[in-house]
Amino acid sequence: MTAVEALPRPAEQGLKLSTRYGLLGALLIAPTVLIFCAVIVYPLVSAIYLSLFSIYTPTLKGRWVGLGNYADLLASGEFWNALGVNLIWTAGTLVLQLVAGVALALLLHQNIVFRSLARSLILFPYFMSTVVAVLVWRWLFNDLYGILNHAMMWTGLLSMPLDWLGRMPNAMISVILVGAWKYFPFVVISVLARLQTIPDHLYEAATMDGAGRWARFTDITLPQLREVLFIVILLRAIWDFKEFDLIYLMTGGGPVTSTMTLPLLVYKQAFALNEMGGASAVAVLMMIVMLGFMVLYFRTGRTAEN
Repeated sequence: MTAVEALPRPAEQGLKLSTRYGLLGALLIAPTVLIFCAVIVYPLVSAIYLSLFSIYTPTLKGRWVGLGNYADLLASGEFWNALGVNLIWTAGTLVLQLVAGVALALLLHQNIVFRSLARSLILFPYFMSTVVAVLVWRWLFNDLYGILNHAMMWTGLLSMPLDWLGRMPNAMISVILVGAWKYFPFVVISVLARLQTIPDHLYEAATMDGAGRWARFTDITLPQLREVLFIVILLRAIWDFKEFDLIYLMTGGGPVTSTMTLPLLVYKQAFALNEMGGASAVAVLMMIVMLGFMVLYFRTGRTAEN
């Protein structure tokens, strides 16, 4: 064999390099895959597996019931009541967040006094701890010492203190308002970032054609915001649908079960009734409902784009 024949061919060199790059890519992505499996895949598979058993939470021992947990949930009024409350909470907070977020983003996009300071302060509710925010709002809503009742009685809007968290529909309205106040800065940030990328010449051309403020908003601003609003609505709907701590700390699901959402029902089944299998079934049904809404929303978005 000559020295020339002993040298590796270019095709062989390329194959070895591609193999090495493939192994290197697999090695680099391996930590992400492992974290994904540990955080997403394993809990999901475990929840589905546990939902097929009747399990006592303290001992995690039980018996196989198959789809019995799902049949019991679908036949119970508690699940459907929690689902309805969950949808009302999600829709109410989402609408208020979008309206307040877009309005404030449009305001902060203008050349106003102390604009930088206002943009910084608007993030305050979003970064505040949920526990601290709930404690402050519970004091504001207090029927005896709350400043909200005192202010409304002083202005003549109320003749006697109002029970904001202990009666319906006051409790649901209060929770929705606090949720919208807590999370609307996310909408402001997203919309304001998109507003700053809209070319000014579009507004100038529309103004020269005689378009007013409302026409410029509907014909230029809203179409430009369509994509970011699509993402914001999707993310906020998912996060609001699975919200637990704010509602639990505000009302605990009360009065009675008037503000009991599906995440609170999972907690009740798992730790109050010690039915881990039933809690897992509720969690799986939550996932199915969320997947259904996501598919419906994506199809609606594609239809609108076409």
